[in-house]
Amino acid sequence: MTVDLSDIYMKIPAIDTKRLILRGFTTADFEPLCSILSDRDVLRYLPNTEPFPPQVVERIMLRQAKHWQEHGYGWYAVADRQTSDLVGWCGLNVLDETGETEIKYLLDKPHWGRGLATEAASRCVQDGFDEQGLDEIIGLVHPQNTASRRVLEKLGMQYTGVLHLWGLDLDRYTRHRINVVDRG
Repeated sequence: MTVDLSDIYMKIPAIDTKRLILRGFTTADFEPLCSILSDRDVLRYLPNTEPFPPQVVERIMLRQAKHWQEHGYGWYAVADRQTSDLVGWCGLNVLDETGETEIKYLLDKPHWGRGLATEAASRCVQDGFDEQGLDEIIGLVHPQNTASRRVLEKLGMQYTGVLHLWGLDLDRYTRHRINVVDRG
């Protein structure tokens, strides 16, 4: 990686879950992220299913650093709590196309099927409502990606229709913040 991201990502607070650490990316995450984004199974439901070249991975990391600066939230590097190994990313991202905030997650294949995406995404959605004051968070999923659909449903999101974006028809899910009324 040619750019040092430590100044930006060091300011991002780490969040612990039962099995994960959600933290800012580091330069050391570049190679593992390149590896994750070269697995065609991981990329199967993305708009671009070709392995990502290193320069694209670097642009993704830089774009997310800028997103954090502009919005105060973004994608976290998701690391295994016991090994500290990078297992993917998860976080909130403002969609340029709609202005909505989307929950996004991507995990390396060896970490699928263990509830880690739900664990990370649940924490990010909670933070979006509680800390960022968002009123709505959406999730977009390829219609054939049943595992990702289950994650969104476990997050309490409701199906709201189809959204055509990035050349794909994606199932759109939403969840609204629940306003607690003080009855005291």
